[in-house]
Amino acid sequence: MSELQHYISNVEIVPDRGGKFEVTVNGDLVYSKLETGRHAEEKEILNLVREKYVAMGGVIAA
Repeated sequence: MSELQHYISNVEIVPDRGGKFEVTVNGDLVYSKLETGRHAEEKEILNLVREKYVAMGGVIAA
C-alpha cells in the first residue's frame, strides 16, 4: 500500500466474524472473501484498489 500512500487519505480495518474479509473503496466493494470463496492472492487487493482509484478518475504517477 505504500505506493498508493499519496492517493489514499484513510484506511480503516473493521473486525468482523464468520471469516468475512471485504475491501471497499468509497463504499464500493472491490473484494469479498465470501463471494470468491478464497483468500486474496499476493498483491491482489493492492491491484483492485489501484484499479478502482483509476476508474474513479484518479491518476497514479508512473
